[in-house]
Amino acid sequence: MEVTVKVPSGAERVAVLGSAERNLKMLREALGVNILAREGRVLVNGPKPAVQVARKVLEHLASAAQQRAPLARQQVLDLISEEAGRIAETRRGWSVTDDEHAADADGGTVPEDADDGPEPWDGRLNVYAAGRPVRPKTPNQDLYLQAIRDNDMVFGIGPAGTGKTYLAVAAAVHLLKEERVRRVVLARPAVEAGEKLGFLPGDLRDKVNPYLRPLFDALNDMMDYSTIRRFMDTDVVEVVPLAFMRGRTLNNAVIILDEAQNTTKGQMKMFLTRMGHGSKVIVNGDATQIDLPNPAESGLIDAARRLRRTKGIGFVTFGKADIVRHDLVQRVIEAYESDDRDRAVDLSVLDLPESFETAKTPPPRPKRSRKTPIGGESPDNSEATPLPRPMDPGTEASS
Repeated sequence: MEVTVKVPSGAERVAVLGSAERNLKMLREALGVNILAREGRVLVNGPKPAVQVARKVLEHLASAAQQRAPLARQQVLDLISEEAGRIAETRRGWSVTDDEHAADADGGTVPEDADDGPEPWDGRLNVYAAGRPVRPKTPNQDLYLQAIRDNDMVFGIGPAGTGKTYLAVAAAVHLLKEERVRRVVLARPAVEAGEKLGFLPGDLRDKVNPYLRPLFDALNDMMDYSTIRRFMDTDVVEVVPLAFMRGRTLNNAVIILDEAQNTTKGQMKMFLTRMGHGSKVIVNGDATQIDLPNPAESGLIDAARRLRRTKGIGFVTFGKADIVRHDLVQRVIEAYESDDRDRAVDLSVLDLPESFETAKTPPPRPKRSRKTPIGGESPDNSEATPLPRPMDPGTEASS
């Protein structure tokens, strides 16, 4: 299908097309259409539903420009998602029925191999790493993928090396390739593991990249660099620190939160409420590796207690048997289990399997009193041992 959309001239034209035709580029990448600007019009060619979305977005941009209220980059992306979401209401709207009506009107025919949209996801991933398909290796990993398929919000809780992040990214890439979502958003709290790195050099991307590196590693296994670069430039794939999620609504997206045990209760609530229409939220964390000053304040633990019986939310827990890294990783985790019992928060309310070790919150440390003034009491009115009074001149100390 091909349509022509008229656009204003002058400054209003720049508001519609965007700086260096940025808005056209976002439409091209997000919808897969051919789009070309020529003088006072824009030509759009491609599948009918995608062309319809592009036309509505362009018309909205033109209307906003005429009202001297041009849209910002993020607003354009949200507009594309909203318009695409309207078509996605009935299996993303890419149906044979619309094409049949169009063919009848044009006197044409519909190809016999035309389908009514993506086939239902059977749980298998159309994702490859190093030329081999990505597949679950343990029963719990298989349950994890089934939970992602069947629920719009999923929590994966378990020790390191169980494939939580890797499979979540693989599922997101699969849904993106199958055109079931339009965006993939990867988030992670910027919490240091017991170290203070101070101020990091560079721009925002340079500062947050060290914290988001595990997510990039998983992406690099499943997509070539040029595709990742192109998707990130057009915000089809977005990797952001958790602090930058406030105020956003993410439609038709897979939103993954990694290292969720290091979120606070407020951060977790903020993240979970970013979910828009047609989106899936995946939250992963390890209750034995909480780097917050008070482990009891973990947003992951709080969310698990509040939401464990909420319909539409899936919980999957992993144990030592699910570790798929080097064999020594499982032995290391076993060696540290006794310490983990002293540090982790009690998750017994979730009915976790026995292989998933948890323990109670450590007792608070006793307060240290300030320096006791000479001959007086400590500032907190607790009893203090008085210091000896200085001897008067000429007085001998008794032996």
